[in-house]
This record gives sequence, structure tokens and C-alpha cells, in this order.
Amino acid sequence: MRTPRRPVTASLYAAALLALSASFAATPVANAAPPDPAALEWSVQTVDADQSFRGLDAVDRDTAWVSGASVTGGAARVYLTTDGGDTWQDVSPPGSEGLNFRDVEARDARTASVLAIGEGEASRIYRTTDGGATWTETFRNTAPTGFYNCMDFYPGGRRGLAVSDPVDGKFRIAATDDGGETWQVLPDAGMPDSTGEANFSASGDCLTISGSTAWFGSGGAQSRVFRSDDGGLTWTATDSTIPAGEAAGVFALAFDNPRTGVAVGGDFAAPTDGVDAVGVTRDGGRTWTSGGDLTHLGEDAAYLRRWLVVVGEAGPVGGSSVSTDGGASWTRFSDVGFHTLDCTNDGACWAAGGKGRVGTL
Repeated sequence: MRTPRRPVTASLYAAALLALSASFAATPVANAAPPDPAALEWSVQTVDADQSFRGLDAVDRDTAWVSGASVTGGAARVYLTTDGGDTWQDVSPPGSEGLNFRDVEARDARTASVLAIGEGEASRIYRTTDGGATWTETFRNTAPTGFYNCMDFYPGGRRGLAVSDPVDGKFRIAATDDGGETWQVLPDAGMPDSTGEANFSASGDCLTISGSTAWFGSGGAQSRVFRSDDGGLTWTATDSTIPAGEAAGVFALAFDNPRTGVAVGGDFAAPTDGVDAVGVTRDGGRTWTSGGDLTHLGEDAAYLRRWLVVVGEAGPVGGSSVSTDGGASWTRFSDVGFHTLDCTNDGACWAAGGKGRVGTL
């Protein structure tokens, strides 16, 4: 297990994050109204039929990264487009046979980190600063029962967090303060008991960050949302309103701002049952209330200007839905489903899923 180079305290991280938040202005969202819900339709292409894509980060309507795993046991792949999806470059790290790239977080078309999931040393993070021409392994899990599921970065891209299933009864957090060049496992004294819980690496968005606050979701014995305001050192946990179960709970989180957010999930054992699969918050995740029911899994969610879009896919069962009232009600606009979703500030939505499919709205 890696440890911090010097002792750290919650107050030190809180002070640093307050300074960081003050130095970065919020990114303005385009003022144009979103399209008519009835007009929403995915434009779908197949990038690599051997890959199941669950990692996605869209920088803008031109630039997006996707990552996945081979369905035939081959190499895990990372693809990059800089022309709106007209062409895709295979920019995969070498030696990725048997790995499973479930999350990718990009700063731009050159700098990105990709997370490989799995028990023990299968959980790794790779980083590129030249658009995938070369990669450096920057983290490898050493806890035999550790299993990292997703990661995200704070505004500015320097500090980031990655979350693992519980080790010795507590979720484990790894952190970086240099944009992903190095990672350290944080002490777990500030993590609530999480025995029997787990994350879902369904979409790479089981952990998300907005402003100076981080959240991650759980399932299994309980279905909760964990919140941290001090860089990942201490966490509080709240019921998500989404039912728990062996294959059920919170699959993904999305926040429009540090107060307004949504949790989506369901039960992989019942992929057509989207009842109680949405939780909404208006107080930064301190409390959650049930949103409207879906007719499919909610594997990922994203804000499209003033709207919410949710996607889910489990084998042949899938769908895409939109909410115009903050998650209180949903309209299914497509039977096409995806595992992962990202909408950008310039009004584009990207999605990716099984059989190497990528969709755009």
C-alpha cells in the first residue's frame, strides 16, 4: 500500500480545496435551449465490435475518449476522436491484454488517465500527455481484496480521487495532487463502516466531483451516497432511496452544480425494472428523495443544459430517457441503450456501450 509522503490532515486539505475553488470560475453553460424531447435520436456507429465500452470522457463536441474491454479475451482498448467521431484513433496502452478499462478521465485531447478495474493488481491507472502515443503506469493496487471502480478529478485537474470496494470493511480512496502522475492511498479513519457494500463500475461514474465536493455511490448490503468536502479524507453516508441488493444499488451520479444532483441505478438481475431507480438531491447530497421511475436500468446520467439524460444497457435490454423537470419524471426517447454517457458544455451528448458502439445526440 502506498502512503502519503508526509502527514496530512483534514484541515490542510479543506484549506487547499477552498483556495482551489476560489481560483477557478465555474464553466459557463450555453444558454441555447435544448432540443425538443420528441426529436432526440441517437446517431450510432461501431468503433470496435470486440470492445464493451464503459469508460467515456467527452471534452467537447469534437473531442472524446472511450475505453473498454475485449469480449473475446484480447487487449483492452482506448480510442480518441478529435473530429466529432468521424474518425477514431486506437491510442491504447501497450500490454493491455486481459485488462478492463472501465473509466477514462481527460483534460483535453492530449492528457488523460485511464483506470483498469479488477481485484488486486488488476486495478491500475495509466496516464498519457501526448494523446495516447505513450502511456505511463502511475498506480497499481497492492491490496489483495482491493478493487478500484472509478475515478474523477477536481476543477483544474490537479487533485483526483479513485474509489475501491471496501478493504477491511471500509471503502478505500486513492488520491493524486499532480494531475495523476502519482497516487497515494489515503488513511481510512474518516470512512464510515462499509461492510457488505460495493461500488458498481457500470459506467465509470460511480464517483463524481463538482466544485470542492466529491460523492460516490454504493450497493450490496446498503445503497448509499458518500460525500466528502475535504479532498477525500472524511466521508458521510446517506441513504440514496434506490433499493439495495446483491446486484442492485447506485450505479452512477451526476451533478449540475455542487447542490443539485441525481443518483441512478437499479438491479442488474431485473434490468427492465426501473422503479425507484432514481434519487435526487437539492442540498449537495446531504439528503436524497426518490425521483421518477425509469423503464430500464440507469447505468449513467448527465445534464444536457437544463435537462437530464439517463442510459442503461444489460444485454439485449436497454433504453435512453430524458427528464425536463430535474428527475421528477422521465420520458423514454429511445430503446437504444448504452453503459456510459457524457454531455458537454457546448451542448453535445456522447454515449458508449456494448459491441463497441458510440452514440451522439
